[in-house]
Amino acid sequence: MELIYLDHAATTPVLPEVVEAMLPYWTGAYGNPSSTHQAGREARMALSAARDRISAFVGCAPSELVFTGSGTESDNMALFGAAEAYRERGRHIITTQIEHHAVLHACERLEQLGYEVTYVPVDRFGQVSPNDVEEAIRPDTILISVMYGNNEVGTLQPIEAIGRLVRERGICFHVDAVQALAHVPINLRELPVDLMSFSAHKLNGPKGVGALYIAKNIRVTPLLYGGAQERKRRPATENTAGIAGFAKAVEIFDRNRYEVQQKMEKLRQEMVTELERRLTPGQFVVNGHPTKTLPHILNVSFPGVSTETMLMNLDLAGVMASSGSACTSGSLEISHVLKAMNLPDEVTQSAIRFSFGPGNDSGQLAAAAMAIETIVSRLRTKG
Repeated sequence: MELIYLDHAATTPVLPEVVEAMLPYWTGAYGNPSSTHQAGREARMALSAARDRISAFVGCAPSELVFTGSGTESDNMALFGAAEAYRERGRHIITTQIEHHAVLHACERLEQLGYEVTYVPVDRFGQVSPNDVEEAIRPDTILISVMYGNNEVGTLQPIEAIGRLVRERGICFHVDAVQALAHVPINLRELPVDLMSFSAHKLNGPKGVGALYIAKNIRVTPLLYGGAQERKRRPATENTAGIAGFAKAVEIFDRNRYEVQQKMEKLRQEMVTELERRLTPGQFVVNGHPTKTLPHILNVSFPGVSTETMLMNLDLAGVMASSGSACTSGSLEISHVLKAMNLPDEVTQSAIRFSFGPGNDSGQLAAAAMAIETIVSRLRTKG
């Protein structure tokens, strides 16, 4: 039985070229980048080259890019760091109801620390209105955080429109772009964004490496103390091998950007077409925005078949998908994203996220859809 991996939004396989780029920094070039001897200088050169490569990819100055240990750390560094740095201006923060838990849980902690947080609602497609964000702004608002593309349903947010109105008011604007990095063109020289979070393992790079863009004019109080690494913004010995792998993954993606984009859109549409061919309209529902969406994510509900049951049966059939965020996939709770979209219970309780990568093909999607057809037919017959 061929195993079909349709969970690339959770993590992606590390490309062989990425592993090859990382190997030297685990073996011969293992120096600490902070050391002044030859081995340290060699590691430091690798960091500089990686920073140059990734900053060019996202359109910022190398000095504006801070390496972290994950996308979650990048989100936390942005929220806690900006909240602390600007607390003399106020203690009000705005975010949305459909953020990743790296943002939502950070906001909950900030509330415990005395900050006030407004959670802006979304429409039935999972999209926030710039007008709602504007109406939530108060004189004491110091930070607004809105994700670029949702990790569960794929919906893209109107980042440019929100960024423009936020910039007019001089408020710090953070964007979680962990899912968007490999699928949406990002040019930070043009986007009205002050802080942006990234992660390597969403675009065939290694786990355990992230980055945070911090605009030159923005202050962020560090989360960690103990060294001068990353211009004292993130003290800790840098993960040289992982960062080199991050840069290599970016280089490969940049080289194949158009082809990957086209393939993801094609695979997503093929999956929908296969489901339409095998199931009746009432047997499945596509969640999220119909057009303004990340091309690699497809969230589908199968009313009458619970999420847990479908995932278990898909796994037995060799199809790997998820219920949404990998950080909460061990929980049987209904997705907070789908709840915020105010979808019917039969939809929220039966949602599955399929997410695609360059290694997927049409044959795999047809096989996955066939497995779904068999599962739905069997379970509905039993019901």
